[in-house]
Amino acid sequence: MPGNQEFPAPCVMGDESIMAPKKHGTSNVPVQANLRWECEGKTADKICNFNRHYAEHSGYFQTTSFVEDAKAAGGEIKFYDSNTGKLLYIAPRGRTLDEFLAESRAHGWPSFRDEEVVWDNVRCLPGGEAVSVDGTHLGHNLPDGKGNRYCINLVSVAGNPSNPEK
Repeated sequence: MPGNQEFPAPCVMGDESIMAPKKHGTSNVPVQANLRWECEGKTADKICNFNRHYAEHSGYFQTTSFVEDAKAAGGEIKFYDSNTGKLLYIAPRGRTLDEFLAESRAHGWPSFRDEEVVWDNVRCLPGGEAVSVDGTHLGHNLPDGKGNRYCINLVSVAGNPSNPEK
């Protein structure tokens, strides 16, 4: 993917300054100690904070409790930054849970669409890297015939909310 590619709205573009070195790699803080879905903290910290290109292995999300928990929830699932706890994605939106899970299985990673992204907290860099506004590496935008498709590491979005709902 070219390093200067722009993606159309609603995708919100960011610049490289978001991923500049901070106190803990590209973030100010390490990943939370108690990630959801049995995600492994050491792997999450490496992918979220000390990485710009690599990912958890394809299908990793299926080795966690994520699929079972998603089916049990029966509705929209909120995905939070594993470092900061900020809300990043809400899925499924504009499709069923079965469709969301099928697309994620087909590509190997949770795959989000534009309407599922919380653009206040997510940016896409010119090369396609998806990041949080706080410097967490999330994954990549890999557009297909349906539009933007954000292939996101589950370990990057397995955080607990920073402001739990009452």
